[in-house]
Amino acid sequence: MSEVEKVVSICHKIYDKGYVSAYDGNVSVITDKSTVLFTRSGVCKGEVTKDDILEFDINGALLKGEGRITTEFKLHLFAYSRRPDVSAVVHCHPVYSTAFGLIGEGLTEHYFPEVILTLGKVPLCKYGTPSTNDLPLSLEPYIEHSWAYLLQNHGALTLGKNLDDAYYKMEKLEHTAETIFKARMLGTPKSLPSKDISKLLQISEETYGIKTDQLNIYD
Repeated sequence: MSEVEKVVSICHKIYDKGYVSAYDGNVSVITDKSTVLFTRSGVCKGEVTKDDILEFDINGALLKGEGRITTEFKLHLFAYSRRPDVSAVVHCHPVYSTAFGLIGEGLTEHYFPEVILTLGKVPLCKYGTPSTNDLPLSLEPYIEHSWAYLLQNHGALTLGKNLDDAYYKMEKLEHTAETIFKARMLGTPKSLPSKDISKLLQISEETYGIKTDQLNIYD
């Protein structure tokens, strides 16, 4: 599968999962030529074709394709400029994750071992007007360590080492948000004790191949 075809596949997945509606969301990836593939503006992600994928240089100048670049390209370019370990970005409006952002709450309590080792803490980024520099700068306090972000009154953003990684982080983020929401309907969720978190971190690299210094776990 080519890089363009992979972007198309991810777009269809996020639409089928209900993470976006209408023309919402955008996906990007750095190519092996050090250019960036973006989904064009104004297209339903469930209907994206190869013709809807634009190629840009790292500064956002169009190299190939027809259409307008998404107004949120600055979010993607900011992440790439600050995180050399990131090669893909997915931005969606998943219902449960977005709902937490609407009430001004990040997902920062540690409830699940698998979330600790894949996402760490998910911070809430203060609202930034789309298309302005305020939006990417809202990531600034957390960009060095976080892999997933709730954007206040806007949606969610995940970073990945490749497109699958970025997509699955979005899937994990939304599943976590939905589970916490439903747990609160039943009662009060119980976070993991610090001793259990410490034990998990001690075995994380040997058992799971995950280096915890790459995760946003502590304040």
